[in-house]
Amino acid sequence: MLPPTTGSPVDFVLDLSYSDIPEATRQFARRCLLDLIGVAAAGSSTPMSIAIRKHAVEQLAAGGNGVSMLFDSRPVSAMGAALAGGMTIDSMDAHDGHKLTKGHVGCGVLPGLLSFTQAEARFDDREFLTALVIGYELGTRAGIALHATVDDYHTSGAWVSIAVAALGARALGLSPQQTREAMGIAEYHGPRSQMMRVIDSPTMLKDGSGWGAMAGVSAAYLAADGFTGAPAITVEDEQVVSLWSDLGERWRIHEQYFKPYPVCRWAQPSVEAALALCRAHSIVSNDIDRIEVATFHEAKRLSTPLPENTEQAQYSLPFATAAAIVYGDLGPEQVSEQALQHPEVRRVSSSMVIMEEDQFNHEFPARRLARATLLTKDGQRYQSEVTEARGDPEAPLDNDEIVRKFHHFADPSLGVGRANQIEAQVQKLGSGESLKALIDNITSNI
Repeated sequence: MLPPTTGSPVDFVLDLSYSDIPEATRQFARRCLLDLIGVAAAGSSTPMSIAIRKHAVEQLAAGGNGVSMLFDSRPVSAMGAALAGGMTIDSMDAHDGHKLTKGHVGCGVLPGLLSFTQAEARFDDREFLTALVIGYELGTRAGIALHATVDDYHTSGAWVSIAVAALGARALGLSPQQTREAMGIAEYHGPRSQMMRVIDSPTMLKDGSGWGAMAGVSAAYLAADGFTGAPAITVEDEQVVSLWSDLGERWRIHEQYFKPYPVCRWAQPSVEAALALCRAHSIVSNDIDRIEVATFHEAKRLSTPLPENTEQAQYSLPFATAAAIVYGDLGPEQVSEQALQHPEVRRVSSSMVIMEEDQFNHEFPARRLARATLLTKDGQRYQSEVTEARGDPEAPLDNDEIVRKFHHFADPSLGVGRANQIEAQVQKLGSGESLKALIDNITSNI
């Protein structure tokens, strides 16, 4: 239970302590952190990450209190590190997410928290884990609230900014009123960008998480200097107040899903449906003449069959499904720039027909469904069950799978030894040891 003084989101932000968080929730936060670090390690070699880190160094300089970026020790401002970190994670679309937000909390919250941790020298591991949980609790609710109250479908940065600003208020020791101002500034400046535009035309803009993290960091420092911006209506409006009434009782961090594959979550039911058919019937890609996929409207719009860069590949249902069939799995190497010209993947991808199904549309976003049909060159037809991707709370990846995924993503970039160190350091969070060793490990150059 929360302390007796807790009665609002601002109180939750400022008053929550490590001992208030159930151990199961702390452990889930460690899982989220390990997964995000692995995704960041894999993402650090993408053109998107390289470009944004260069931009941060050149345009968002350190000033008087520089911090390091994820897997890049060059000093930049706290805002620059948040921007670069969010986009580095977002550059490899394998990070955790939430059904009802239709987006991702940790992708922006972690880089924002790392910026404040370094800039304000807050190296208490229990405080770090507490703040990470707070970020997930606020970010998830803010995302649900914004989707429930506006018609446009916006990127995650729009509401992640609020969670990051709240973490900044806590790190800077702001008053309750200053915290309200910070969250209001962040809501106003958060990138209310058009998610479906980047689905239809994939680019490095991705999900806006880096920009939202940067806006949140800026908002906290502005509030500390007396800038005003309250209220954040997604937090304080009567229409959404019920979403915030169970803080500290319902831990929404447990509602996050984990992705087995580094592609848009909406494509993953099709990937799993097709893989299940191939494995059940010993079908290889060369047997396939055509693939038919029935899914929901938003997934159908992931329609680029022949991607020319990794952003298009990660937002392509036909390419992701074809690559999984050809390789038997789908990891960072299959969506890298070097893998996009594989002739068999391109053939299978080009053979795919994607259709909407009304029932699947009705179920979205609470359920993301697909059904695959493989038509073989010898005239056979194989149809899958209606499929949801693994990793949702109802069908979670277990701890061993999360650890294996971390190493699959991290080992090629970091080496096994460094990855093992990071895994051990994450699992020990909460023991009372300094956070500095972990921070050094995840901000040093690859």
